[in-house]
Amino acid sequence: MVSTANTHTHGDLADAGSNSFDWVDEASEESFPASDAPAWPASASTQARPQLQVLVDANRVAAYPLSATLIRLYGGDFGLPTTCLIANFVSSVDGVVALGPDHEHSGSAISGANPGDHLVMGLLRASADAVLIGAGTLRATPDHRWTAEAIYPAATNEFRELRRRLGRADHPRLAVVTARGDIDVHHPGLNDGGLIFTTDAGAEQLRGRIGANVSLRPLGRGPTIEMHAVLDALRDEGCNVVLTEGGPRLVGQLVRARLLDELFLTISPVLFGRSSATPREGLIEGVSFGASDAAKLDLRSVRHHLGYLFLRYSCRTRSLP
Repeated sequence: MVSTANTHTHGDLADAGSNSFDWVDEASEESFPASDAPAWPASASTQARPQLQVLVDANRVAAYPLSATLIRLYGGDFGLPTTCLIANFVSSVDGVVALGPDHEHSGSAISGANPGDHLVMGLLRASADAVLIGAGTLRATPDHRWTAEAIYPAATNEFRELRRRLGRADHPRLAVVTARGDIDVHHPGLNDGGLIFTTDAGAEQLRGRIGANVSLRPLGRGPTIEMHAVLDALRDEGCNVVLTEGGPRLVGQLVRARLLDELFLTISPVLFGRSSATPREGLIEGVSFGASDAAKLDLRSVRHHLGYLFLRYSCRTRSLP
């Protein structure tokens, strides 16, 4: 999922080639702007403390030591595998995850600022060692910080306590992938030990410009960046639980490389549609699969709040417990 206070951000990246990318504009006969898309029930809610209703829970991962408050809000236990790469998205019922370059806060428009969506995003960020995004996502959210309290401040104390119990740092590290090095090195999201993965050419563009708290990791001559190399480098940095909030092109590259372990998907009760004149992206862009090699998913959890569905899938190709 992806937002800008709700960073379900999706205008991301991709160069040509296998498992490689940098930023490209989001692109896709009747469609609706965010202001008049049909929705039911009312998509926005001011409820600060949602309680998700559990419809299905077949998760077999050991539970985290959540506070009683987080257990009540989420509707039960929650945990992630010790080492995993997970993605988080919000989508309309008709599969739209990005409204196009004219909508700066696309994720918030799609999610309707639903507090349950923000809660799940906060819980995932509170659990992660690192948040992985692309250059386009960084550019689309110039003031955002990828922390749990930034997206769901009502549970700030609970999120901090969870990170302490899990032995995590105060905040997840932000990891940005950029082939060309075309990013704002002073973005506030990079302040807490940010990581920049780039090509040798991109590193030349960035050297001497980044702050002392930012690590620059060249991953080859390019022009492409291998997703396996990115994940291996994150593991070398001690980032075992990685959350990606990148766009559909980044996630497409991770799926093609068979690296994605789990998908958390919020279904927002709204219809946006598509047209040749209106660029709209789905969950995965830039790659396609046939019947024999499509990524298969197992449904692990379904929760509900005010007409929204919160789905959790595991990827069969990753052989999770």
